[in-house]
Amino acid sequence: MPATRTETTSRTTPPDILILGITACPTGIAHTYMAAEKLEAAARELGYDIKVETHGSVGVEGTFSPEEISRADAIVIAADTQIDLARFAGKRLINARVADGIHQPQKLIEDALAAQPRSGGDTGVAPNGGADFGGTLYRALMNGVSYMIPFVVVGGLLIAISLSLGGEATPQGLVIPEGSFWLTINQIGVIGFTLMVPILSGFIAYAIADRPGLAPGMICGWIATTGAFYNSESGAGFIGGIVTGFLVGFVALGIKKIPVHRFIRPIMPILVIPVLTTLIVGGAFVLALGRPIAWVFESMTTFLTGLEGGSVVILGLILGAMVAFDMGGPINKTAFLFGGALIATGNPAPMGMVAAAIAVPPLGMGLATLIRGRYFSKPEREAGIAALFMGFFGITEGAIPLAAAKPLQVIPANMIGGAVAGGIAALFGVTDSVPHGGPIVAVFGAVSGVPMYFVALIVGAVVTALVSVLLLGISARRAGRTGTDAGTSTGVAASVAPASPAQPAPPLRKTVLDYIDERTIVLDVDETDRDAMIRTLAGLMTTTGRVSDVAAVAQAAFTREEHGTTGIGDGIAIPHAKSDGVTSPVIAFARSRNGIDWGSSDGSKATLIFLIAVPEADAGTEHLRVLAQLSRALMKPAFRAAIQSAATPADVLDALAVQVGATKAEPTPV
Repeated sequence: MPATRTETTSRTTPPDILILGITACPTGIAHTYMAAEKLEAAARELGYDIKVETHGSVGVEGTFSPEEISRADAIVIAADTQIDLARFAGKRLINARVADGIHQPQKLIEDALAAQPRSGGDTGVAPNGGADFGGTLYRALMNGVSYMIPFVVVGGLLIAISLSLGGEATPQGLVIPEGSFWLTINQIGVIGFTLMVPILSGFIAYAIADRPGLAPGMICGWIATTGAFYNSESGAGFIGGIVTGFLVGFVALGIKKIPVHRFIRPIMPILVIPVLTTLIVGGAFVLALGRPIAWVFESMTTFLTGLEGGSVVILGLILGAMVAFDMGGPINKTAFLFGGALIATGNPAPMGMVAAAIAVPPLGMGLATLIRGRYFSKPEREAGIAALFMGFFGITEGAIPLAAAKPLQVIPANMIGGAVAGGIAALFGVTDSVPHGGPIVAVFGAVSGVPMYFVALIVGAVVTALVSVLLLGISARRAGRTGTDAGTSTGVAASVAPASPAQPAPPLRKTVLDYIDERTIVLDVDETDRDAMIRTLAGLMTTTGRVSDVAAVAQAAFTREEHGTTGIGDGIAIPHAKSDGVTSPVIAFARSRNGIDWGSSDGSKATLIFLIAVPEADAGTEHLRVLAQLSRALMKPAFRAAIQSAATPADVLDALAVQVGATKAEPTPV
């Protein structure tokens, strides 16, 4: 399918192009479903049909049928985990990170339609849309982490439960009596930890070489943790597992590319590649790599265990800031992997620092929307409530919607609050035996030092809330001094720094919100005559002081209608007037209860009517730009639904505020 078809708009392109999308993140919670939603919205805006298959923590949902795959024009993979591509042979496909699915979904769809069809023999995971080698390494590591997490969570929880319910206090700490039922539960939990590194190694290799790398990766990962193979007491730990995973993956991939006779080819993936890879990597680790890597792991563990006082607090500050920086991204996952992997070595303190910081961004930003709601739009306040809920369960991604809207204020606040939480947890020796965070882990008894854990978490969240509110306030005041619209530059409501028609134009390009306010909005009117509705809207404009002659504005709008209807279909009309009766651009909006016959080409009655009035002198620039911006916003079903259901004029403004950031348009030619 030619890429040029993506250039058509949702009004002219029938949904005859089918896009299939797959989204997945290492934890399978927030990013997976956020990327799916963004891809679906982008496809609808482009006028394409789409189906998204999510690979989340609950499993695969929305699995594609063979018919859908056969019909699909392009495949969009937005995932940080291993995705089997064998079923998409011969299809146009783009492979990207899950974050790209959230931040640039439309570009992914366009790139997928422009891609070359895949060859039938390519069944592995390609680099991210042709990305560099580092992208492949990151994807493979995240794939291993995603499969490792359930083993550590199950193992850690079982150990924590067995100790809290069956342990007896001794001078050496909690000890479970021999022969106790709880000792059996504890031993089952230990199995989860034992399998952690082999699973990590195996699925790193799987992400690189597909199925032929899985068994050698797990076997060599077990070798890495079993120091007896290379005369080490502790083994190479998770560092060794990462090394073996990458070595196995690339060795297996190299062997796969060796040309062989067609009679041997069928047994290559099930016999030749696994055996040769295991011998090569396993032998290299036992003979040469095991001891040096084990020494690095032992030295790191000894160093961390010996940290005291200020040193351990610095570690907590660093880990806390890393966790809060990208909220589920690679830096967050690096800190998470570091803390989680050390649990198995008997050092749960770093995970205690990470666990305290994990919940700070969503809890802190949720709190910020409660204490300074006027700095946030209605959708952002709703996202804040959702963030509070996700924060309880330790889902850092709950703060992403707010960080995306106001990155310069939210991300620094998150990092400061996360660092404070991690530092307090480190100072008071909080530990966590499960690689997770939030209040939920304390409920399950996985945390030691519960009171100080909650102190760290609460103080960090409060710091994040206060710092974000402070930064938003500074941005709002700065916007007020420069005459810019605080609502669009910082997300603060436009009422913080209202635009005055008597002031000179600000240096930043204005948006629809500069020309409409609650005085020019009327809901559920009973008027059914087109001309009477235009007069009503022109009359509303006089309340702003921007219209000096209502009759002249109305007549200009009538004259425009004579050249062709401004009813654009879908229940929308955008009458517009250029007149000397207007001193400054202004917009009025009415929602009709019964609809008005506006002569729209689709025959629908107009229920959403926007009147745009501009001075004669501005007609060639401001008039067309505002009209284009408003028209693009009205093409979005979600925006139309929001203003159809608005209960008050303020709700209409909130809906517009959500759209203007995505609909800013350059001047369009006549």
